[in-house]
Order: sequence, then structure tokens, then C-alpha cells
Amino acid sequence: MIKISCQEQLLPGESLQAKWDFAARAGYDGIELRAKGDFAFRDRLPELRQAVRDGVPMPSVCVDMLHFIGAFDAGLRRDAIAQLRSQLSVLAEIGGKIACTPASYGMFSRRLPPFEPPRSPDADRTVLLEALTELGAHAEAEGVTLVLEPLNRYEDHMVNRLDEAVDLIEEAGSRGVRLLADTYHMNIEEDEPSSALVKSADHLGHVQVSDSNRFQPGAGHLDWGALLGTLDAIGYDGHLAVECRLRGEPAAAVAAIPGFLRRWS
Repeated sequence: MIKISCQEQLLPGESLQAKWDFAARAGYDGIELRAKGDFAFRDRLPELRQAVRDGVPMPSVCVDMLHFIGAFDAGLRRDAIAQLRSQLSVLAEIGGKIACTPASYGMFSRRLPPFEPPRSPDADRTVLLEALTELGAHAEAEGVTLVLEPLNRYEDHMVNRLDEAVDLIEEAGSRGVRLLADTYHMNIEEDEPSSALVKSADHLGHVQVSDSNRFQPGAGHLDWGALLGTLDAIGYDGHLAVECRLRGEPAAAVAAIPGFLRRWS
């Protein structure tokens, strides 16, 4: 049976324990954490350790910062790398496995004016490879994995498709870096999502799910039978992490997602 986790901000409850009580009853298998900047994730360690003692499964964390490893400013890039190194270490301490990051978010789009970013494609590639090489080595040392997420063309100008991420991952050459496939971004960027998953299967480390309109699975037009069947066919055994907006009453919408996905799987 597929494993499904839900990002923490979508779950009702004031504590991770309360969120997990709700999530477990709804049929989830874990909580995907969110990690803000300024070492906020490290500062949550007492809370996270207690959640581990209370049996809350937290297999993954998704970065939630204002700047990322592909930032134009060198100081911001170094800070993003330092934040991710810390997040990888905290994740290892609480028994998690997957830390997620894009190259950037909302920094620049070639599809909107002024169209041409202030850094060349070759320079983009250089800064991303430097970050992935360093973070991959740190992830390997900690026994966890960093996954690189392609975003759609309106949210990032550097890494939009799965094959573009795979190309960077292969050149970085670290077992500590793998690929994140997000169904919403794939719906915009991939010629055919199932084929893209098959071609990138050897590098796939994590999957995030939402529908074509960024609402919960079932609220849009994605072919969930094809997507989930493909993941099964390629032997993907990680979590499907729910990252979406919600249509309808929030708690009811979140509670319905595991049943919907398992019916299609």
C-alpha cells in the first residue's frame, strides 16, 4: 500500500502530537515538516524530540525560506546552504530521511518581464552544482538525502523539468542528492508526466502531490490512475507528501485525501 504524508501546516491541531492524532485517523503514514530560515528548524529540536518520543512519524522536511541555493546574491546563497546543512542534521537526529529544496522560488522567471535574468545559464549551473556538491556530501555523512525539486517556469528560471534536475544531480555525483517530483509542477512543465517519471526513475527520491490547480488531489484534472500506476510500475516506495491548497472545509478536505489516493492506486 502506498505511504502518504501530509505537510504539517495543513493538519488541524496546535501540536505535532495533535496533528498526528488527526492524520493517523485519516489514514496518513507521516507528517512532512516545514523548515523556515534563521535556523528555526534547529530551534524546534526540543519539540521534535518530544514528538519522536510520542511516536509521531516525520519522514521528511520541506524548506520554507525566503531565499534558496540559487540566489543571485552570494551571501544569501551561503546562508541557504548553511540553513540546509542544519536542516539535514536535525532531520537525521529525529530519524527522518528526506529534505526538500528547489533551486529557487519566486526569484526570477524568463516568462515574465524583464525576461532576461542578471546571471547567465552557465553561471546558474555553476552555483547550483557548488551547492549540491557540498550539501550532498553533508547529507551522505548524516545518512539522509537532499531532494532537488523542479518548479514551474513562473516560479523558477533554472530548473523546471525532471530531466533538468537529473542532469544536475548526475553531474554533482553525490548519493546524497536525489530528485523530487511534484505533480503540480509536472502538470505544467512535462510533455507527459508518466513518461517523465519513467525516464527519471533511477534518481527519484520523493514525490509531492497536489492537483492541476494546486488544490488537493481530486479537485483538478490530473490523471491519478496513470500517475500512481506509473509510480508503482517503477518501484517507487517513498511517501506521497501532500503539499496543496485546500478547497472546501479544511479538515474535511485533508481527511479525504488518503482515501482518494488509495482508491486510484
